[in-house]
Amino acid sequence: MDNLSILSIIWLIPLNKGVIMQFVTATEAKQTFASVIDKAQREPVVIRKQNRDVAVIMSMEDYNRITRTNIQEFQQFRANIGRKAQENGLTEDILNELLKDD
Repeated sequence: MDNLSILSIIWLIPLNKGVIMQFVTATEAKQTFASVIDKAQREPVVIRKQNRDVAVIMSMEDYNRITRTNIQEFQQFRANIGRKAQENGLTEDILNELLKDD
């Protein structure tokens, strides 16, 4: 095992819902970028620099799934807020009056 391999150990830790993430140093990511991209197709790879997590490389499939989930959660949140506002008597006219520039 060479010095780089010893210094740039890849950690595997379990996360919520059985997701495994790999951690690599920024130096290793720079020197083995093609390999890191390949690993990211299977699971997200966290890039660490000076003992801090600074970036995540993930597959487009994972990115698109997360984006869709965030949009759906926001739409649900917005619907809940609207429902609560109506339950408390907020109408469109009242809202427009509150938002009007004076």
